[in-house]
Amino acid sequence: MIHKFFRRYFSQDFLVPSASTELRIIPRKQHGVARNRISPCAIKITSGLQQAGYSAFVVGGAVRDLLLGLEPKDFDVVTNATPEEVRAVFRRSRIIGRRFRLVHVMCGAETVEVSTFRGNSFTNNNNETVTHKHADEHGRILRDNVFGSQEEDAKRRDFTVNALFYDPASEEIWDYLDGYDDIQAKQLRIIGTPLQRYREDPVRMLRAVRLAAKLDMQIDTATAAPIGDLAPLLQNVPPSRLFDEILKLLLSGHAQICVADLRARGLYNGLLPMLDMVLTQSLGEHFITLALKNTDERVRQEKTISPGFLFATLLWHEVLTAWNTYLASGEKSTPALHMAMSDVLAVQEKKLAIPRRYDAIMKEIWAMQPRFLGRAGRRPFRLLEHPRFRAAYDFMLLRCESGEIDVEIGHWWGTFQHAKVSERENMLLKGEVSKKRRRRRARSEIVTRNVGNINTSVSDTAE
Repeated sequence: MIHKFFRRYFSQDFLVPSASTELRIIPRKQHGVARNRISPCAIKITSGLQQAGYSAFVVGGAVRDLLLGLEPKDFDVVTNATPEEVRAVFRRSRIIGRRFRLVHVMCGAETVEVSTFRGNSFTNNNNETVTHKHADEHGRILRDNVFGSQEEDAKRRDFTVNALFYDPASEEIWDYLDGYDDIQAKQLRIIGTPLQRYREDPVRMLRAVRLAAKLDMQIDTATAAPIGDLAPLLQNVPPSRLFDEILKLLLSGHAQICVADLRARGLYNGLLPMLDMVLTQSLGEHFITLALKNTDERVRQEKTISPGFLFATLLWHEVLTAWNTYLASGEKSTPALHMAMSDVLAVQEKKLAIPRRYDAIMKEIWAMQPRFLGRAGRRPFRLLEHPRFRAAYDFMLLRCESGEIDVEIGHWWGTFQHAKVSERENMLLKGEVSKKRRRRRARSEIVTRNVGNINTSVSDTAE
């Protein structure tokens, strides 16, 4: 099926012409981005390299964001100097990377990443042009480590809006691929033939969804066309890399829009096991929508986000389904819940490779949920002392808001945790008797009956 699709899209009717590579230099009076909006460290690096005889530009997302009126999170620099030459210019720097070497240059507490222009080919000792790419059977690039020209570097990038170069010295923007016009048109367009570029790196399909939501752009028609059919190629991406991209998407501040777009384009299936089933169930969909909305709000307010908490919400209804299955088979509640958690995480590791450091967080949040139902005796006090109480409490509130459990439970815990000790004692539900207390009361009754029987026997003997 995939092979037929490739042939269809490689036919003359579906070929997308490569973007123009005629250099356009845009002056400051037109684009409006002043030098003082660039970080001091990035300016120091570009100036230092230029004074040493090299070309150097701020590149990529920082230029794009500045043109859109956004505040860049970081500034990347690109140059024609090799990593060793960059290292020689800046004392506080180090070369990193295996697949493609980069240089981290430190200026105080700030670190800027400096890369060398990349290309697609090189000339060998026989004066032959050799393409230096290693791909798998699906076309995904596995190894690619070639230096090139600035124009080649622009064509190697993913989307035209990410292929703009800014020179702090002249305050000019260099544009080889009409990325400036695409930014003005709020259009996200891939560089080159979409089919080939997605085959080289299937993660670009997820990145297109994330960037379109983040930048409030429309994905170009030709760029969007192959996405649904090529979604299966994501199965060939290493799970750790897939996790990194999904995490960026979910923590973009636009997770709700992204997940809706993933669903519309057929990209979400299999990324989070059972997410496709969850999104077709009213209760599960409402719960996940609330969780994503909560995450988006926290990102916009620049509050901390726990990936462990986020993935706990996305996988909860799968845990719930497995838990109910074990209960129906006769397992006791607590062992059934722990078996369900282990099953879900085991399946998930094969798909998205959520790092194990998040497993403990997710398990604790899930395991604490049944404990919120116990509001008698000393159990509520012990639950308040749990180091993960706040996360589990927030998770429980989402369950209340989605209609999974009674809202009154959330109100009770909200009041209980802020009440004085004496007030907490009065809030305990008298009608709820703990298992220990029931067992203690049962033993007491047995002892009382036995004592009564002994006394009766003694009395009868005395008579």
